[in-house]
Amino acid sequence: MMCIMKSFEARNIKKMFTLGHNQIGVLSSVTYSFLQGQLTTIQGASGTGKTTLLQILGGLEKPDEGEVLLDNQSLYRLSKNALSELRNRRIGFIFQFYYLLPELSALENVMLAAMIGGKAAKERAHLLLDQVGLSHRMEHRPSELSGGEQQRVAIARALMNQPDLILADEPTGNLDVQTGKRVLDLLLDLQQREGLTAVLVTHDGGIAACGTQQLQLKDGQLVKL
Repeated sequence: MMCIMKSFEARNIKKMFTLGHNQIGVLSSVTYSFLQGQLTTIQGASGTGKTTLLQILGGLEKPDEGEVLLDNQSLYRLSKNALSELRNRRIGFIFQFYYLLPELSALENVMLAAMIGGKAAKERAHLLLDQVGLSHRMEHRPSELSGGEQQRVAIARALMNQPDLILADEPTGNLDVQTGKRVLDLLLDLQQREGLTAVLVTHDGGIAACGTQQLQLKDGQLVKL
């Protein structure tokens, strides 16, 4: 059963990387409260730390300092198992590269997110693949699908567990312009229809303009556009 998210925020997030003998600051005191039920876009050039920030927001990479709070629960104060369970239940990830398992069909890749093969999971996977326009391609493996089709499978997979938060990292970055637009339109439609809170990072100003709230990551800080 989907939780209804009341708040999602980053507080004083700092992250540094070591390059040789030097410490490189990527994120510097990032603090932001994301709008519930809305799409926030974060624009920035390559190498500015967008992916790092998204991974921190999703509980995939621990910051050096600061907190990420989902409904006032600090992600990085949870045990490893509890954090993994929260990610699986409440957060859907969409990446530039689709990360579909090549030996599984589209249907099986979507169902895998639920970690079970029961009737309810199969019915929801069918429904989601129908919603992304792939009801006729359910039994096809990734190698038999186009890039746009694989990304639509990845979107369906991200929605499988009825998350209330979607984090998307350059979701159209590996697609041609026309296909990317169709995939983006689909993602926006599903986000609005489901009332999901979503954060999308991109280097593309046109895609960033789709956000209800539009931000830029510059010099390790989030600024409003």
